[in-house]
Amino acid sequence: MEEDSLDPYKTIQYPVMTEVTSRILEAENKLVFIVTKKATKRDIKMAVEELYDVVVDKVNSTITPEGEKKAFVKLHPDYKAVDVAIKLGIL
Repeated sequence: MEEDSLDPYKTIQYPVMTEVTSRILEAENKLVFIVTKKATKRDIKMAVEELYDVVVDKVNSTITPEGEKKAFVKLHPDYKAVDVAIKLGIL
């Protein structure tokens, strides 16, 4: 692990589960997390892969109006976002 990468437990703060994110979860195989503001897409990808034992295809992130960083994590088709959500207890 490189010096500049963040601790995965610090990178991912918590999963987001709303009506909208549950639709994204099912339709697009994406998980949504609030992450630390310093996290890069690479940090987020590595953290999700390490913590949830999945393969990440793509990460998009945005800053919410509340000033939090939200990451949309698209999983590889071999992995189901629904399964991760169930493991996390958010579904």
